[in-house]
Amino acid sequence: MNARSDNPDGDRVDASHARGLQVGDGNTQHNHFYDRRKVSWPHQVGVVPVLADRRQRRPADDALAAATVGETVVVCQVLAGLGGVGKTQLAANLAHQVWRDRQVDLLMWVTATSRSSILTSYAQAAADVTGTEDSDPGQAAAQLLAWLAGTDRRWLIVLDDLTDPTDLRGLWPPATTTGRTVVTTRRRDTALLHGRTLIDVDLFTPDEAAAYLHRKLGDAEHRLDEAAQLAADLGYLPLALAQAATYILDQDLTCAGYRKRLARRRLGTLRPPVLPDDQPTAVANTYTLSVDLADATTGGLARILLQIAALLDPNGIPLDLFATEAVIDYCEQRLGQPVNADDTHDAIRALHRLSLTSTTPDARAPGSAALRVHALVQRATREATPDEHRRTLAVTAADALVELWPRTERDAVHAQHLRTNTIHLHTTTGALLWNQEDGGHPVLSKTGESLGNIGLVTIAVNYISDLRAAAERHLGPYHADSLAVRGELARWLGEAGDPVGAVVMLEHLLIDRLRVLGSEHPDTLATRSSLARWCGESGDAAGAAVAFQQMIDDFVRVLGPDHPATLIARSNLAWSLGKSGDAARAAVAFQQLLGDRLRVLGPDHPGTLATRSHLAYWRGKAGDAAGAAEAFQQLLDDRLRVLGPDHPETLITRSNIARLRGEAGDAASAAVAFQQLLDDRLRVLGPDHPRALATRSHLAYWRGKAGDAAGAAEAFQQLLDDRLRVLGPDHPDTLATHHSLAHWRSQTSNCGNNQ
Repeated sequence: MNARSDNPDGDRVDASHARGLQVGDGNTQHNHFYDRRKVSWPHQVGVVPVLADRRQRRPADDALAAATVGETVVVCQVLAGLGGVGKTQLAANLAHQVWRDRQVDLLMWVTATSRSSILTSYAQAAADVTGTEDSDPGQAAAQLLAWLAGTDRRWLIVLDDLTDPTDLRGLWPPATTTGRTVVTTRRRDTALLHGRTLIDVDLFTPDEAAAYLHRKLGDAEHRLDEAAQLAADLGYLPLALAQAATYILDQDLTCAGYRKRLARRRLGTLRPPVLPDDQPTAVANTYTLSVDLADATTGGLARILLQIAALLDPNGIPLDLFATEAVIDYCEQRLGQPVNADDTHDAIRALHRLSLTSTTPDARAPGSAALRVHALVQRATREATPDEHRRTLAVTAADALVELWPRTERDAVHAQHLRTNTIHLHTTTGALLWNQEDGGHPVLSKTGESLGNIGLVTIAVNYISDLRAAAERHLGPYHADSLAVRGELARWLGEAGDPVGAVVMLEHLLIDRLRVLGSEHPDTLATRSSLARWCGESGDAAGAAVAFQQMIDDFVRVLGPDHPATLIARSNLAWSLGKSGDAARAAVAFQQLLGDRLRVLGPDHPGTLATRSHLAYWRGKAGDAAGAAEAFQQLLDDRLRVLGPDHPETLITRSNIARLRGEAGDAASAAVAFQQLLDDRLRVLGPDHPRALATRSHLAYWRGKAGDAAGAAEAFQQLLDDRLRVLGPDHPDTLATHHSLAHWRSQTSNCGNNQ
C-alpha cells in the first residue's frame, strides 16, 4: 500500500475503510491518497449565469441589496414569480456584485432543480472548504452546513430554480450573522415562505419594457415601430421580450413585423435560432414543467382547469366559475372519476403555488374573487391543448359563464367580469361557439343584452354588430340565430338614439323572417312588435298604437295570452297609447297588464317591476301626481331590495321621483335630488354614459326653474360640449341640448334687461 499524508504523527494513516483496486490473485489492495489542494479565498462554487444583454436595474434589485450582511441575522430571501420574469437574473446580478466587490469569501451557485443536484453542489463545496471528501453526499452536505454555521467567513448561497421545496428538507443553509441565502423559485408554498422574506418578482412595467426594447434594438429606422404594442402583446414578460428582440434582429424585422407574425403563428415557430443570454428554454416551453408538477399533485385536474382558464380574461376570471356544475361535469368526463368543488379549489391552489396563476383577495361578496393568468401562459396552454378537446373546453367555459350569470345583476363588478370573460372567450375560440344545429352559444347574446341593460347602449350596438358579422360568417345570413342577432341589433340601435335606423333594419328583418319562418312564427311576430314600437319612437305614436292593437290578437292566438312576447306586445301598446296623447288609457292598460304579470311572473320579476314603473309614470301624466309619487316611492323600496342601490333601474326610479318633486312645484328639492343622483351615476356609470348625461340635463333644467338661469345656461353649455363629443352633432339629445342652452341664455338675458 502506498500512502502519503500530511499527518504530523508520521506516514501512517487509517485505511480500514479505504477502497482501491485489487490486482492479481493475491490480497494486495492499492490505495492512492493525494493531497487536497487548500482552498484559496475568496472561493466560488458553481457557475453564476452571465448577465443578460442590456439588462436594466429593477425594484427587486433594491430589495435584494437592502439585506446586506451586518451584525444581525440575515433572513433568507425568496425571489418568487412566474417563469420568465427574471428571477435568476436578479440573483445573478447580486452574485456578480458581491463577488466583484469582495463582499463575500464564499459564493455558491446551486442549481436547485432536484435534491441530487443540491447534494452534488453541497458535496463539492464541503470538500473545497473543509479539505475532506466524503463519498456519502448526505454526510458531505452535513459537513458543509456545520461549517457554514460555525465559520466567521462571509458567504452567499444562491439556490436557483427551486422546483420542489421538499428537496431542501434538512439542507437549508443556517441563519448566521455572516451569511445569507437567496432562493429563486416559481413556488409559493406556505411552508417555503414561512420565516423567510418573500420578494415578488413582477413583470416589466410598460416603461421598463419600452426602455429594454429601445436599448436592445437600437435606433435603426422603423425598427421600433409598434414597440409599445409589442410589449403589451407579450404581457411585458422579460423572457418573451428578450427572445422577441433577438428574433427581430436575427430576421431583420421591425416590431410591427414581429407582431404580424405573432398574430398568425404559433409561439414555438418564433423561437430565435440561438436563444439569448444563455436561456435554456424558449418561451413557448417555459411553463411545461410547472404544469406537469401541478398536474401530478392533482391527478390531472390542474391542467384541465388551466386549459379552461386559458380561454378567458387573463386579468380576472370569476373564481367561482371553477366550481360550477358545467366545469365539474366536464372534469369528471375527462378524468373518468368523481370531482367536486373541493378538488377544483385545490387544483387552482396548486396552479397558484407554482406561480401559473394568482388570485385577487375576496374583499367583497362571494363571486368577486378573481383568478389571473398571464396572457402568454394562456397562449402556450391553448397551443398545447389537443384538438379533440378544444370545442368541449370552449362550450364548457361558456356554459359555466351562463350558469354564473344572475337573472338580476346586482353586483356590477361581477357582471363586468362575466361580460369581459365572454368577449375574451369568443375571441380565443371563434367558430367553436357556433354550429348549425344549435346556432351561437347563449352566452354571446347574453353579453350584448347585459351591456344594453346597464345603459352602455353604444357599446352594446358595437358588440352586437360584431356578433352579427360572426353569426353570418359561421351560420349564414338566414340562420335563425343570425336573424335573432339582427333583431337585437335593431333594438339597441333604437335605444342608442337612432329609432329611424332601427325601423329600417326591422323592415328588412321582417321581410326575411316572413320568407324564412312564416307569418305566425314567434320570431316573426316579435319583429312586427319591435317594428311598431320603433315606428312610435320615430314620431308615429298613433300609428304604432293601431299596429299593436291589430297584432295583439295574433299574439294571443299563436302564443297564448300569458306568453312573454304577448305581455311585451301589450306593454308596447300601452306605452304607444300614452305617447299618442292618451295618458289615461295608457295607465288603465298598464294596470291591467300589471295584474297579469303579477300572476304569471311574480312580484319581483324585472318585467313586473318595469310595468309598475310605467303605470306610475302614466298616472302622473294623467294628472295624478301624488299617486304617481307614492307609487314610485314604493317601487324604489322594492327595487332597492331586489336590484340593489346601484342598479340602472333603481337609479331610473330615483330620477322619476326627483322629476315629480319638481313638477309638484319644488324645483329646489328636485335640483338637490338630481345632484345626488348625478353623483351616484357618475360613480356607477362614468361621465360619458347616456344616463349620466341625461341626469346633468335634468339637473341644469331644475336649477334654472329654481331661479338660477345663469347656472343652468352654463351647465347646458358644458353638457353640449360633452354630448357633441360623445354622441355627435345630429343625435336627438345633442339637438335638445342646443335648444335648452338657447332657452336659458335667453332667460339670463331677460333677467339682465329687467334689472
